[in-house]
Amino acid sequence: MLLEKDFQALKLELSAKAKNGLDFILAATLVWLLLTVIWTLPGTPTRNGFITFFVGALTLPLAWLFSKLLGTTWTIKSNPLQPLGLWLNFAQMFYFPFLIFIYSTQPQYFIMTYAIITGAHFFPYAWFYSARAYAVAAGVLPLGALFLGLRYAGTAPYLVPAFTAGVLLLLGVFLRFGYRKSRDLYAQAVPALA
Repeated sequence: MLLEKDFQALKLELSAKAKNGLDFILAATLVWLLLTVIWTLPGTPTRNGFITFFVGALTLPLAWLFSKLLGTTWTIKSNPLQPLGLWLNFAQMFYFPFLIFIYSTQPQYFIMTYAIITGAHFFPYAWFYSARAYAVAAGVLPLGALFLGLRYAGTAPYLVPAFTAGVLLLLGVFLRFGYRKSRDLYAQAVPALA
């Protein structure tokens, strides 16, 4: 049986070694900056949405690159909670049928919907990494994207991905500070865990 103290130690290890998922957040920030550029280009929302699907696929390879640059650990075989992070990420894929529906029926709201799904999927990571910044982003990003998307879909749709990139950048800053705290706590706890 896993004691609460052991459970918290496993979460602390994830936070410290995965650096609170900072590699994914930095990758997503770059992708959303690129999406901002795409949505400033002349063209229909249908065309921009189509391109967005492909650009979004860059997140995983970019996260892998950032993991190498930042020295994050993607797989911690001794930690039974580690696979949960991947499952939490895949959970957003179940929202894609709705995204495809929006793309095919209301393409001007596609980028807004994509941003809402992106932001909302952060909520469980607040628990996973013990990082409240994820919970805040999970609320701010969807609400902000909804406001901007409904207000500016026809005139300035690029505001949604620009806002998303900004929120992700701020999230990255807060996660970096949180990681430092986790790293220090983990360094103190490692002798006690052995």
